[in-house]
Amino acid sequence: QVQLVESGGGLVQAGGSLRLSCAASGRTVSTYNMGWFRQAPGKEREFLAFMSGSGRTLSYANSVKGRFTCSRDNAKNTVYLQMNSLKPEDTAVYYCAAQLGRSSIITSDRSYDYWGQGTQVTVSS
Repeated sequence: QVQLVESGGGLVQAGGSLRLSCAASGRTVSTYNMGWFRQAPGKEREFLAFMSGSGRTLSYANSVKGRFTCSRDNAKNTVYLQMNSLKPEDTAVYYCAAQLGRSSIITSDRSYDYWGQGTQVTVSS
């Protein structure tokens, strides 16, 4: 079992950047496939990014491709989501999630086993 804690959210102006962190405890984060999602008020949870346990496979939603980058620091047991060129429509609660065992890119939130508590990102215009 793994526990996930997100941090790094906040208020930023449009065009700015934030880096979200997802610190894992209990098991090493490289054991898991990791995903990033967000949920805006009144909307369904949206897939943003996927990183395989090996770190060799990355996948991004079209809405964030070229702006968001997922990375991992094994020494800190932490996964990051670097978000650049932020837009007001990026405003949402952001979540990291972990999935154990599958070998394909996972974009469905129902496939993930563990979730963090979320961190709010607000982008002002």
